[in-house]
Amino acid sequence: MAAHQNPDRSDDVALRVGHRIRRLREARGLSLSALAARAGVGKGLLSELEAGRRNPTLASLYALAGPLRVPLADLLGDEPGSVVDGDGARSRLLEVRTEDDGTTVEVYTLEHDPGVARRSPAHAPGVVEHLVTTRGRFRVVRHAPAGDEVYEAAVGQHVAWTSDVAHSYEAGPDGATAVLVITTPRA
Repeated sequence: MAAHQNPDRSDDVALRVGHRIRRLREARGLSLSALAARAGVGKGLLSELEAGRRNPTLASLYALAGPLRVPLADLLGDEPGSVVDGDGARSRLLEVRTEDDGTTVEVYTLEHDPGVARRSPAHAPGVVEHLVTTRGRFRVVRHAPAGDEVYEAAVGQHVAWTSDVAHSYEAGPDGATAVLVITTPRA
């Protein structure tokens, strides 16, 4: 899924996202190889992302946000309207703000085509996700060490989970849309 605001600016967004990834990696004293290993992505992919030569996917951004210990919105640049799109799933950043206690609150819309599933790696400890389905049905699976925890949310229903383990979202047979709120406590 490519990150972009509109088709005319996708290269510009790739450069800005790549710059943010590099700046965060260097601020944490991580080599390219170390971050790639922690994120479970190829070193070549990470190099291309940092150089802005490859559009980031939602999977790669989530994979990098965890080891960098930042909310996804930090990689997108806190730009409302930023979209990560492709492979039948779209995510649009609606709002990001920091509460008085340092908690980051990110608000996204999710839209998945029929049957499309997306897996997200573990986020930092204490991160909580809230999903409210606005069309169709979502199935959310929290892949916990003690076994999978499955949540279903039809139109108007809300589910919440601590996302400190890998988790996945799957749209029902008619596709689905939802509002996703991610709260990340101050590190």
